[in-house]
Amino acid sequence: MIDPQFQLERQKVYEQVPYFFPDLYEVEYALLDIKKHSPAEVKDIRKAAEQVGAIFRKVVPLLRELDDETLLQLGIPSEALAYCRLKSIPQDTIIGRLDFVVSESGIKLMEFNSDTPTFIKEAFQANDYVCNYYGAKNPNETSVDLLRKEMRKAVAASWNHLNRPGTPKIVFTSHGDNIEDLWTTRFLQEHLDLPSEYVSLDQLQILTEPVEENGVITDSGLFTPSGERIDILYRQTYPIEHLVNDKEPTTNENIGQELIKLIIENKVMVLNPPSAFLLQSKAVQALIWGLHEENQYFTTEEQQVIGQYFLPTYLEPDKFLTMNIPYVRKPSFGREGDTVEIFNGAGESIDEEPQKTYVDNLPVYQAFYPLPETEVQTTSGRKHVHLMYGCFLLNDKAGAIGIRAGGAITNNLSYFLPIGIEEKLKG
Repeated sequence: MIDPQFQLERQKVYEQVPYFFPDLYEVEYALLDIKKHSPAEVKDIRKAAEQVGAIFRKVVPLLRELDDETLLQLGIPSEALAYCRLKSIPQDTIIGRLDFVVSESGIKLMEFNSDTPTFIKEAFQANDYVCNYYGAKNPNETSVDLLRKEMRKAVAASWNHLNRPGTPKIVFTSHGDNIEDLWTTRFLQEHLDLPSEYVSLDQLQILTEPVEENGVITDSGLFTPSGERIDILYRQTYPIEHLVNDKEPTTNENIGQELIKLIIENKVMVLNPPSAFLLQSKAVQALIWGLHEENQYFTTEEQQVIGQYFLPTYLEPDKFLTMNIPYVRKPSFGREGDTVEIFNGAGESIDEEPQKTYVDNLPVYQAFYPLPETEVQTTSGRKHVHLMYGCFLLNDKAGAIGIRAGGAITNNLSYFLPIGIEEKLKG
C-alpha cells in the first residue's frame, strides 16, 4: 500500500539532487532508507577493494602477453584483440567498480566492472543527500575529490601520450537518450572541472582517411559535429564489446571498428583506457583462480588475498558438480544480472534472470555465495531484499561505496540503497 506522506518525503529529498533519476523504467529506484555500518566495516570493504584491485593490476601484463587464441578463450572479441593490448597511460583503469558479497562470514568478490561501471552518481553524489536526511555521516564524503584527482591525472597522462601542442579537446559521450547514462556522464564532466564538451554517441564524426580541401589536408580522426578534432574521448558508460559491432545506420559501415582503429593509431585517446576492457571479462577471474590453485605467478601475500576475497571461478562447472557445490553461471561480458543463473550442486537450475541478452557470450562458473538479506522501506511498504555492495576503485584507491537491494540476482530493477556510518554512542 502506497504511503502518500512518505512518497512526498522521498520526492523532496531526491529533488535536491541535481539531474538525478530516483525512478527508472517508471518504477521506484532510489530508496529513502539507509543501511548503517560501523567505521571498521566501511574500512574493511575499502581494504578489500584495494587488495583485490592490486591482484587485477598484477595480471594485466600477463594478459597482454597471451596469444590471440587464449584471449579469445577468455571471451575477448576478435575485433578488440589489438585494442585491449594497448598500453597508453600508466593507469589500467580510472573508474572501476568491484561488486562484493558483504556478510558476517566475510567479504567475497563477485565481479569487477573495470571498464564501464554505472552507479556513479548514486554513490558519489545522491548518497550524501540521504545521509543528511537521516543525520548520518556519509562514508563517501571525500570520494568526489579523489574522483576528480584521478580523472585529471588520466587526462594529463592521455594528453602527454598524444604529444600534441596546445590544450586538449576533451569530449564526454554517452547514449543521449538514456537518462541514467547521460546524467552519469554529465556528472563526470562537471567534476573533471576542465574545459570539455558533451557530444552524444550518434553525433560523433569519424574521418577514416585524410581529406584535402582548398589545399589544406585534414588527417583522419574523431571530430565533434562542428568539426573540432577530439583528442580525449571519455566514454564511461559505453561498452567496447558493443562498440566493436556498431554500424552506421544509413551506410552500414563498421564505424565502431573504425573508431577502434583510430585509437590504435594514436589519433584519439579513450578513457577508461584499453586495459580496463582487458580486465572486464569475468573469465579473468577464472584465470586468477586457476593460477591461485596451481600456486603460480602470485606471491604468498597475494595468494592470501585471493584465498580471502575471491570465489572459485572456472570456465566449466565440472568441479562444482563433482563436489556437489551450488554455483552461478554468468556471461563473461554481461551487466545488471542479465543471463545469470543459479544452480544447486546437482546442476539443477534454482533461480535465473529472465533477461537473456548474453546467451551467446562465453559463460563462467562461480561458486554460489548468497547475498545477505534485510528489509527496506519503499513507497509501497517494507520489502524483503538481498544486498550487493559495490566499491569503486579509482585507479588504485578505494572510492565511494554503494548498495543495490533486490532479488537473489541483482538486476536492473534492483533498488539503490544509501549507506551511512553508524556513530558510536558516547558514554
